[in-house]
Amino acid sequence: MKKQVSLFTAYCIIAIVLLSCAEKKDSQQVNISYEANQPVRPVLTLKDKNKVVQIKLNVPNEASNLTVTSMDFSLEGTTNLKDITDIEIFSSFMEPRFETGTKFGTSKQISYKIKIDGHQPLQTGDNYFWLSMALQDSVNLSNKISAKSISITLANGQVLKPNKDRQQTAQRIGVALRQHNQDNVDTYRIPGLVTTNKGTLIAVYDNRYNGSVDLQADVDVGMSRSTDGGTTWEPMQVIMDMGEYGGKPQDENGIGDPSILVDRNTGTIWVAAVWAHGHPGKRNWHASKPGMTPEETSQFVLVKSEDDGLTWSPPINITSQIKKPEWQLLLQGPGKGITMKDGTLVFPAQFKDKDRMPHSTIIYSKDAGRSWKIGTGARSNTTEAQVVQLDDESLMINMRDNRGGSRAVAITKDLGKTWEDHISSRSALIEPVCMASLISFNHSDKGKLLFFFNPNNKRYRKNMTLKTSFDQGITWPVNNQLELFEDSCYGYSCMTVIDDNHIGILYEGKKELYFEKVNLNELF
Repeated sequence: MKKQVSLFTAYCIIAIVLLSCAEKKDSQQVNISYEANQPVRPVLTLKDKNKVVQIKLNVPNEASNLTVTSMDFSLEGTTNLKDITDIEIFSSFMEPRFETGTKFGTSKQISYKIKIDGHQPLQTGDNYFWLSMALQDSVNLSNKISAKSISITLANGQVLKPNKDRQQTAQRIGVALRQHNQDNVDTYRIPGLVTTNKGTLIAVYDNRYNGSVDLQADVDVGMSRSTDGGTTWEPMQVIMDMGEYGGKPQDENGIGDPSILVDRNTGTIWVAAVWAHGHPGKRNWHASKPGMTPEETSQFVLVKSEDDGLTWSPPINITSQIKKPEWQLLLQGPGKGITMKDGTLVFPAQFKDKDRMPHSTIIYSKDAGRSWKIGTGARSNTTEAQVVQLDDESLMINMRDNRGGSRAVAITKDLGKTWEDHISSRSALIEPVCMASLISFNHSDKGKLLFFFNPNNKRYRKNMTLKTSFDQGITWPVNNQLELFEDSCYGYSCMTVIDDNHIGILYEGKKELYFEKVNLNELF
C-alpha cells in the first residue's frame, strides 16, 4: 500500500513540475521586432483610407500561437482632432497590402490617446499593420496629422514597444482631387494647374475612361475649379471631347496630355491638348505619321475660357499653323504655359522630326492667341518640358531627357529660334525619365525664385520632392527642399502660385490626382 501511495505521489510531483514548466514557457517574452513610422505622404480629404502609421512585426520561427488584441497610439501634435472622422487599423501578412488588408479594429472616438481592440493572429515572418484615417471633406490644408504607435498588446499579456526607428514627422493634409473609378473614369493622369487673374485655381487632366494607357484610347480632358485656394473643388467638367469624329468611335478620337496657361493681360484661360484620330489599339506616340490631316497625324488643339473657367469654347485646331508636314508628331508640354512680360503667350511643346527623333520646343502667340508660331528643337531626344521666363527676359526650358538620370535645361533669347545649354543641364536635377513641374515666383521678401517638383530619384518614380532655387536655376540647395510623397507613383505634376505665402501642387499617385498647398515657410 505504501508503495502505491509513493508511486502516486511521484506521479503528482512530475505532473506539477511539467505544468509549471509549461506555464513558464507560455509566459516567456517572445523577442518580436517592432518597427513603426509615419510615412511621407499626405492624409487626403475625400478619401476613405489614408496610411498614417505603418507597423511591421517580425515574428521569429520559434514563436507560436501569438495574437494581437489591442494597439495604442498617440495623436499628440495633430493640429486639430476635429479634422478626423474615422480611425481604422488594417493588417496583412508577408507584404504590406495597404489597399486590401484585413480590418483589425476601428474607432470613432477621436482623442490624443487611442486604444483599438481587435483579434489578429500573428504568423512567423513579417506581419504588417497600419493606422488609417478619414478626414472631414473640408479641412484647413495647413493643418498637420501627427500619429505615433505606442504599444501593442498580445493575448498572452506581453506588451510590445516599438524599436527605435526613424524620426517621426507629421503628415501634411491634401485633397484627393480625382480618384480611381470616380465619375466612371478608371484613371486620371497628366495634371495641369493655374491660378487665374481672379485667384481661381483651374486644374486640367486626362480622363482615361477604360484604363491607364496613353492615347490611343477613350480619353477626354477634364477640368476642376476651386475658388478657395484648393480647399474645396467644384464638380468636374469635361472641356475637350472629340466625340465620334469621322464616323470613328470615342476610343479612336482620344484627346489628352493637357497644358494650361492664363493670358495675364486679358484673363483668358487657354488649354492645349493632342487629338489622336484612328489607329485603334496602337500607342499614338508611334502611330502618328507625317502629314497634316487628322487621318495622317495627331492634331494640336486649343480651347479657351473667357469667364474664369465657367464655360469653354469649342476646339480650335492650330496644327496647320505650327506643324511641319514631315514631322511625325507634334504636341504640347504637358503641364502649363506662361505669359511673358511683354504679353507673349508661351506653351512648352515637343515634336518628332522626320527621323522620329523627339525634341522639346515652345509655341508662342504675340497677338493674344489669334495666331501661333513654333520654335526649333532645344535638344535631341527630349520630350515633356516646362518653361519659365528669367530675370534677363530669356526663356528657360526644363526638359525630360530620354537619356535618363537628370533633366536637360536650355535657354533661348529669341523665342526658340536658337538655344544654348544652361549651366545646370544634365547635372543639377536628377530624374528617372519623367515629366516635371517648374514655375517662377517673384516673392515679396525672398525675391525672384524658381520652384521645381519631380520624382527625386534616378531610377524610380518615387520621392516626389519640391526644390527651390534662389539663383535662377543654377543651384537647388538641399536645405530648401521638401519631400511630399515617398511611395511609388506615376510621377507627373504641375504647380501654381496661390498667393505670396503658398504654392499649390497637383501630382499623380497611381490612377489618381492629389493636391497639396505648401506654405513657403516650410522651404525657407
